[in-house]
Amino acid sequence: MKNLKFYLLVPLLSLCYSCSSPVKQQEHPFAILAYYVPEQDYHPEKLPLGQLTHIIFSFTKVIDGEMKFRNEESGEKLKQLVAQRKNHPHLKVMVACGGWAADGFSDMVYTQESRDKFVESVVRFITNYDLDGLDIDWEYPTIPAAGTMARPEDKHNFTLLMKSLREALDTLKRKQTLTFATPGYKGQYQNLELNEVMNYADYINIMTYDQRVGSAPFAGHHTALGWIKEADMKGTPAMELEERRKEEMAKHGLEYDPESAEMIVNYLMKLGVKPEQMVIGAAFYGRIWKGVPPENNGLYQPNKGPVQDGVRYADIRKDYETNTNYKRFWDPIAKAPYLYSAVDSIFISYDDTTSVRLKTEFALKEKLGGVMFWQLGGDTKEKNSLLKAIYDAFNLDETPN
Repeated sequence: MKNLKFYLLVPLLSLCYSCSSPVKQQEHPFAILAYYVPEQDYHPEKLPLGQLTHIIFSFTKVIDGEMKFRNEESGEKLKQLVAQRKNHPHLKVMVACGGWAADGFSDMVYTQESRDKFVESVVRFITNYDLDGLDIDWEYPTIPAAGTMARPEDKHNFTLLMKSLREALDTLKRKQTLTFATPGYKGQYQNLELNEVMNYADYINIMTYDQRVGSAPFAGHHTALGWIKEADMKGTPAMELEERRKEEMAKHGLEYDPESAEMIVNYLMKLGVKPEQMVIGAAFYGRIWKGVPPENNGLYQPNKGPVQDGVRYADIRKDYETNTNYKRFWDPIAKAPYLYSAVDSIFISYDDTTSVRLKTEFALKEKLGGVMFWQLGGDTKEKNSLLKAIYDAFNLDETPN
């Protein structure tokens, strides 16, 4: 889902955990949503479900115009997860459809007949698995990202799809949550009838990560909370590249600002999205670049490519946070950590327990709908996990003013 491949192209075109008390209820509902891809060692009874309000099983696909799993094994695993509601009655179990490079959406929404076929399959699927909702993760309407089919008509047809889904889901006995995923940059929102779509969605899940992808020509924050401005990069190699990016997007009538959670939330509020419908994202994985020179401790410096395409937080903690060659730095502007090794010339951008706590506190302060993350299987199994930091920040006796 969260693996944007291009730097310029895409903007354009432990058992104790499971025993946790449920997320407390407040006058202002707050969602803690986990995307989850079943791990190789799959034990749903050991997942920290008591620290979540929603878990989104990922992914189904659009296959022959219907929502389906690619293999039967996924269906069996979903059933096992749903069975855990007996131990966590507060938990909502949802399913996501799509993900990065998932095709079939543009054809599926193209006509009333094709939309009806898909919606009917969704109803059958949700009824069959006794689910609590659906997340549409189309990356992205009108943009042929990763070679997917795209049409200008996607913009309106996506609205029609969400309307049909809402109407159909509202007929089910079990209350259904309907969400959809969007990126954390401004350009994509001109490709959505956003305010109309928000009449049908409970939440917009804003992917405030992958702000810098593996192919990015400089090392920077991939999941910043704080509002980074162009001036904050002045005098670094990144500045020239950012100016080129801004100019290129302007040619296509697109507005650009350096990406961050605070920036995109402010932007969406100005577009009229209600705060309580916005869910911001945390990254349970990091981006690692090699060949990064030591100036500015690697931040906003050129690189020689990714070490690998996304690294789980559990592995970052085990292999890098404890490695004496690596030093942790905190950027007070981005409100984000990073690791840098002058010995290895490696730069790591990631979320840690401090940054996810700040994201949660920000969401509470702004009265947003909640926090989500990609994805639960990337977290450490130790007690002081990323999810536990989010859970503790929300379940404070006194939330931030």
